[in-house]
Amino acid sequence: MTATTDGSTGAATPPAPSASDLLGPGPDTSPALERAKSATARAVDHLLSRQDAEGWWKGDLETNVTMDAEDLMLRQFLGIRDEETTAAAARYIRSEQRADGTWATFHDGPGDLSTTIEAYIALRMAGDATDAPHMAAASAWVREQGGIAAARVFTRIWLALFGWWKWDELPEMPPELIYLPKWFPLNIYAFGSWARQTIVPLTIVSAKRPVRPAPFALDELHTDPDLPRPPFAQPPATGWDAVFRRLDEALRAYRRIAVRPLRRAAMNTCARWIVERQENDGCWGGIQPPAVYSLIALHLLGYDLEHPVLSAGLKSLDQFAVWREDGSRMIEACQSPVWDTCLSTVALADAGLPADHPALVRAADWMLGEQVVRPGDWSVRRPGLTPGGWSFEFHNDNYPDIDDTAEVVLALRKVRHPDRERVDAAVRRAVRWTYGMQSRDGAWGAFDVDNTSRFPNRLPFCDFGEVVDPPSADVTGHVVEMLAAEGRTLDPRTRRGVRWLLRHQEPNGAWFGRWGVNYLYGTGAVVPALVAAGVSASHPSIRRAVDWLERAQNTDGGWGEDLRSYPDPEWIGRGVSTASQTGWALLALLAAGQRDGAAVRRGVAWLVETQREDGSWAEPYYTGTGFPWDFSINYHLYRMVFPLTALGRYLSGVAVPDTPETAAAEPSLESVTPAAVQAPPRDS
Repeated sequence: MTATTDGSTGAATPPAPSASDLLGPGPDTSPALERAKSATARAVDHLLSRQDAEGWWKGDLETNVTMDAEDLMLRQFLGIRDEETTAAAARYIRSEQRADGTWATFHDGPGDLSTTIEAYIALRMAGDATDAPHMAAASAWVREQGGIAAARVFTRIWLALFGWWKWDELPEMPPELIYLPKWFPLNIYAFGSWARQTIVPLTIVSAKRPVRPAPFALDELHTDPDLPRPPFAQPPATGWDAVFRRLDEALRAYRRIAVRPLRRAAMNTCARWIVERQENDGCWGGIQPPAVYSLIALHLLGYDLEHPVLSAGLKSLDQFAVWREDGSRMIEACQSPVWDTCLSTVALADAGLPADHPALVRAADWMLGEQVVRPGDWSVRRPGLTPGGWSFEFHNDNYPDIDDTAEVVLALRKVRHPDRERVDAAVRRAVRWTYGMQSRDGAWGAFDVDNTSRFPNRLPFCDFGEVVDPPSADVTGHVVEMLAAEGRTLDPRTRRGVRWLLRHQEPNGAWFGRWGVNYLYGTGAVVPALVAAGVSASHPSIRRAVDWLERAQNTDGGWGEDLRSYPDPEWIGRGVSTASQTGWALLALLAAGQRDGAAVRRGVAWLVETQREDGSWAEPYYTGTGFPWDFSINYHLYRMVFPLTALGRYLSGVAVPDTPETAAAEPSLESVTPAAVQAPPRDS
């Protein structure tokens, strides 16, 4: 099926003549190459201009307005909300409202009930009148969707803090959860790192059940204005859902008979757990949601706002604020300097910037200084493993991730650093740690090992986003590519990763993307990794991937995939062309030896034609994934680094560049052990 450029189910948009003419139907022409070179040079200049003096890059990380609304609700709850912050946040929230009165979780996405409720409350706090047209439209839509009663649990927790919802009508989260042994299915380490950091403070909030006076009523958001708090209704449950419903009922009963000294001790243990994980900058895990809930939990336990822990935590929230020229204020869910810096380094190096260029050396220096050399939560499953990974954010020593670690190593190896031994030592630590974080099935998750329990997602309060961290194709692909670049293609652990990737190819030829949207991201990560690990471009898995990418190409020459591809198979590989997703598709095709193919020529033409005068690309569409479908991300540097990497590799004619340190390290995997890379039947 040919994808349309507007993501609709109608007829495909006719190809843009200028894009078709740019490179032509035959082999690359000199004018086309010159245009590609000019586009690459402009992109290099633009990216270099965005580097910080310390050596790092960081683009805005845009999510949705729940970050802004919850920031205001936190300030209201703590009694520190001020008019300037409120007005700035409201200005941004209003700018994101859709024509139908709703708010979405991604650009051009459908209205989302919980997001709309939280945005509406924030604007009420800012003084917007209920009968204002934009507010009336929002409240009417909320009522049509079932009102507050139909919102997700986390939204109703916020409402309960102000008396807009009953605590008795929320799932139970006892703080005694902290005492469950590590072998128990629902212990805190059975949850993914991001969920764990949120759940522990929420158990304190759930136990305390605070209610601060609401600044206004919310009758207009209920389906029946005469019933401000509708009964908590749930559909009939069967199977495991019924089991966990009964577990929730048992926990409600336990609350009535809980031994008070034990509960106090559990809350104090949770508090110590939270405080021990506060980062040097005052935040928790480098992400905003755990910081918000940790501040509320500790405040409920008696920490006043001047306490060093709370004071540092409150100050850390300011670093998530992006102030815009129009006076609006957007809150980032987290910040991505390590990720942005390693991807920018790879892009610039692949675009031909000299390996000893000062910008690359500064970037390498900064990345070397960010390596995590102390144990974190990951060591619960790997207590004897020596640290050596990298985190996503400026400060997050508790939760380094495998994806960042793989990409940082790839980036460091592209730089000719004056202190070669320092780089080698850092890479050795990183490789050792990465191998140690391999899961039993041969693949890699993002933060933990074998974080694959089926039970946490079934808990009644886990109705939003992934709460476990199983291995994924995109992370495993990045790791395999890094290990191959380090000359470790024949290591049995690397080969297990290759076999896992081949085994998890989708029937259509693509790979699922856990941390990027979606099959384009997964395929763009896996194909270069497999080729780097010695899988021939003629291997059936590679050919199926190429065929899928060619079918998914839009008529304008680019590639795009909508976030609706997560819940709806009809959207797989379909959507408006974007610079980042076109870059991913080109990286896979180039790795598969398709440089002179029509699909690559048309993709390069699209990038050249859509580049802006300053060397960047416009990309309002969200191509990053926090939780598949539930939480989406627009990384503002994705639109730069991936097109530039693809253009650089296209111009160099090198599909998967060897680094100076590892070139020609080993024969190919296929030539040595052909059976090792044959794809067995896909897992059911």
